[in-house]
Amino acid sequence: MRKIFSLVLVLAMAFSAAASAETLRVGMECNYAPYNWTQAESSDTAVAIAAGGYADGYDVQMAKLIAEGLGMELEIVKTEWDGLVPSLLSGVIDVIIAGMSPTEERKVTIAFTEPYYESELVVVVRNDGPYADAKTLADLSGARITGQLNTFHYTVIDQIPGVSKMTAMDTFPTMIVALSSGAIDGYVSEKPGAISAMASNPDITYVEFDDGQGFACEPSDAAISVGLVQGSELLEPINAILAGISDDERQMMMDEAVANQPLSE
Repeated sequence: MRKIFSLVLVLAMAFSAAASAETLRVGMECNYAPYNWTQAESSDTAVAIAAGGYADGYDVQMAKLIAEGLGMELEIVKTEWDGLVPSLLSGVIDVIIAGMSPTEERKVTIAFTEPYYESELVVVVRNDGPYADAKTLADLSGARITGQLNTFHYTVIDQIPGVSKMTAMDTFPTMIVALSSGAIDGYVSEKPGAISAMASNPDITYVEFDDGQGFACEPSDAAISVGLVQGSELLEPINAILAGISDDERQMMMDEAVANQPLSE
């Protein structure tokens, strides 16, 4: 009986491992529109979150294409930003698809695919505030500016002459509330996120800098890639899938994500 039980246990474990291998567990915040967000109701484009609710956005649509291309089922694992890399390294998730830039610092710890989106940095401000017409970093001198915690968005604030660098904040919704309430004058964002925030909040806009007058950063800092563990066998297959998605398709997906975000109507 012990031998039979051991055999059943081994078979069960093997079946469990095989089932797990057929599921692509994707980590994302589900709180960074238009890249990813959480919604209560199902929709034609949303995917169920493992812990409850539904996720949608540009990252979700990209994750669906990647999972389909790999022949795997998609599972969205809602994870706090600071927990994404630890979750990847510990095996809780298989990949990060969360609007994450492949910075040199992150490349020391994890691997990245080729970019699946490239953007530019802007500063989100109140449309009735003193910085709404800014065109250069110098125009933001004296402004109280912040960025998301543990992102390069926060580090580039130092490039603004005379800036009042505020404490970093955990999420973009938190920064939007702080901006709307007057606690800060602006926050650094990628352009899609700024467009998304503006669509949802009529009291804010964003500063798009004149050529050569904005933030200086490495191309990888303004790119968005899929994060994987070092040596992952998924790297080359995912790169092949991404290579088959045209720039026009990517931009269409982003435009749809901005239009479909819950608060844009």
